[in-house]
Amino acid sequence: MPSLLEAQALLSGALLRGDSADGAASLLRVSRGIAVERRLNVYRNNVFASLGAALAAVYPVVARLVGDGYFRQLARGYVVRHPSRSGNLQEFGAHLPAYLRKQATLVPLPYLADVAALEWACHEVYDEADEAAFDAASLAELDSHAQTRLRLHLQLATRFVASPFPVLAIWQANQAASGGDVAPVSLDAGAVRILVGRRDFEVEFRVLGVAEDGFLRALAEGRTLATALRTALENDAGFDVGTTLGRHFALGTFRAWSLADDEDAR
Repeated sequence: MPSLLEAQALLSGALLRGDSADGAASLLRVSRGIAVERRLNVYRNNVFASLGAALAAVYPVVARLVGDGYFRQLARGYVVRHPSRSGNLQEFGAHLPAYLRKQATLVPLPYLADVAALEWACHEVYDEADEAAFDAASLAELDSHAQTRLRLHLQLATRFVASPFPVLAIWQANQAASGGDVAPVSLDAGAVRILVGRRDFEVEFRVLGVAEDGFLRALAEGRTLATALRTALENDAGFDVGTTLGRHFALGTFRAWSLADDEDAR
């Protein structure tokens, strides 16, 4: 008898890659009805149909942009290359943006992978843990030395998406609520930087400037406020940190603050 790991490998190979059914057949009960290969085909079709449906649920705009038939082909190839490795389907589909970038047939749609990245960010943010925003007034009690060591921690339900294409406009134009008519989006509209967040159980898109994006990314990486400010000023000497912080305090972008060690703050 094969071990559990060997049995899983045999069945996975037969279902996903169409490997020889002989090894997998030994795992199935003998039946006088449907032949083994036909029974495996039933399982195989169920695997691709269920995982394909899971992908379509997370990436409806990508599916709309390429068409349902082609999306099913993409999904089938993706399932073979990146089979689900978790009992939680919420985690399935994370590699689709990178997978799309490698598809030669999608060269005419250079923005597609970035649209997928935006959809995955929405998916993750929607299901991320809730944390209350902190009271920014508590920062007023910090002395000047503590202020140089200040770190601001972004909400867990935030993700960054950046693209040289107007992917937010493309996403918005292809929502189900728009019906059959899709407003044209010019790729000449240019790059966009987005902080995907959540407020009141709704996913939000916060369009960022170049300096603002660098500032928040530095904070998300654990940099101090002073270091993040230097990063922003390198991109824009006129960056207004007060206005930016006021905006994001109002949006609830931050969940907590802490103080870095003196050595880390340098």
